[in-house]
Amino acid sequence: MTDGPFEVDRLWPEPASGLDLTRAFLELELPDPPADRPWVGLNMVSSLDGRAQRDGTSDGLGGRADRRLMRLLRTAYDAVMCGAGTLRAGDLWTTVPEGLADEREAVGKPPQPLAVLVGGTEPIPTDRRWFTTDQPRLVLVGSGGPTELPASEVLRAPTWRPEPRWILATLHQRGIERVLLEGGPHLNAAFHAAGLIDELYWTVGPLMLGGDGLTMVAPGPENPREARLISVHRSGEELYLRYRFGSR
Repeated sequence: MTDGPFEVDRLWPEPASGLDLTRAFLELELPDPPADRPWVGLNMVSSLDGRAQRDGTSDGLGGRADRRLMRLLRTAYDAVMCGAGTLRAGDLWTTVPEGLADEREAVGKPPQPLAVLVGGTEPIPTDRRWFTTDQPRLVLVGSGGPTELPASEVLRAPTWRPEPRWILATLHQRGIERVLLEGGPHLNAAFHAAGLIDELYWTVGPLMLGGDGLTMVAPGPENPREARLISVHRSGEELYLRYRFGSR
């Protein structure tokens, strides 16, 4: 199965039809990161009724164009981060394909983004593809978490569970300017509660699920934040929404 080509319609701003998905999203215009931490983008897919999980994972919520978009977004970021719960729920990897790796190298980036895994104190399954990909890996765990994991650097946080500000400070010290968060809902909730999500890439798939699956941000303390709509694209029945928080 190939990655395309895929066509999208831009609904806003400046409506246009039949655009190439890669050309539309390969070169994202992102602001400079804050002085003291990386810029944080959140990429998620949900059903029409806002569910980010179906049978415990996001599988089946988005189509092939959404999977291509996910890889295009990764190309613009220095690191791709997910929570250990997402790794436990299913196999995943955070690489970009060869052609996009070449695009990264052409602008002076490493061919693959840094893969970042955030856990607490629970065991982390090491039989996942995440531990076998050809990319650097950093695992951030809680103060009582595991310290030896295959082909990975492991750092323990000073708290029971790594706090978002500590995570970003750690990445900032390593020269990471932009990190793409890919869930799950509990890690998203921690970053939202801390006010540390700068941009949201939200794919709305054409399914109405019902049930009690988690939304893209798990229940937690209320922290209303108003976002500015940057763009809206469509591929078939899927919508790709891009929002930005703050004044940038």
